[in-house]
Amino acid sequence: MIDLKTILVVDDEPKTRTGLKKTLDTWALGKYEILCAASGDEAITILDERQIHVLLTDIRMPQITGLKLIRSLKEKKQKPVVIIISAYSEFEYAQEAIALGVVNYLVKPVDKQKLIEAVEQAMKVLKDREKAEMLAEMFDMQIVAMKDNVRSTPIKEALKFIHENLHEPFSLRDVSKRVHLNASYFSVLFKEETNMTFSEYVTRCRLQKAKSLLVTTDLSIEEIAEAVGYQTAKYFIKLFKEFAGVTPHRFRKHHLKKVEF
Repeated sequence: MIDLKTILVVDDEPKTRTGLKKTLDTWALGKYEILCAASGDEAITILDERQIHVLLTDIRMPQITGLKLIRSLKEKKQKPVVIIISAYSEFEYAQEAIALGVVNYLVKPVDKQKLIEAVEQAMKVLKDREKAEMLAEMFDMQIVAMKDNVRSTPIKEALKFIHENLHEPFSLRDVSKRVHLNASYFSVLFKEETNMTFSEYVTRCRLQKAKSLLVTTDLSIEEIAEAVGYQTAKYFIKLFKEFAGVTPHRFRKHHLKKVEF
């Protein structure tokens, strides 16, 4: 079953609601699911039951206004991209909507082309947001937490060199020479300050970069292996599976599926 992105249209005027849905259904061609709600209460019920990716809501509605509906999203786990639709073009409404994170503000009667453009923009915002969230999930928290513990200048310089040269093969001895330390002492100091061996740290950094390239580029597995300093794709795939639990191909397929619209 295909996991469709869902758009929710909220408007208390039946004619407007039907017109917006018809326009969006024609545009979507089955690529997106278009739902409707006749009130803020009905919208909240839908939001409690379904994942909504884009929310189009009128500002002026009885009981729960569009702005109140948007504010209520903060109490929920969902964070749809929001477009405001209103017959009221007063600046204060637009100001408050923008402050609440609304990406577009359309004035009734809504032009069909402007509606479609607004939804396409919202989908782009959603895609960028989901990619950013995915990349944040990819950060190796062990690496992030470790950085605050590093005190000595040689290890800081070593970390800088490692991050700037992940595309090149290098050894502990190469880096120790770079920071003017004996290899044995450098190895002990590195472990003491990072709580990781030099080899483990470099591997984690290379694989973190590989994860990012798998999701954000069209590079082949072979090209990514080379870009993160591995001379053979076979060894890269073996190492990636050991650390990530899946092959690079499966990792890419799983994460790209989340942002394919």
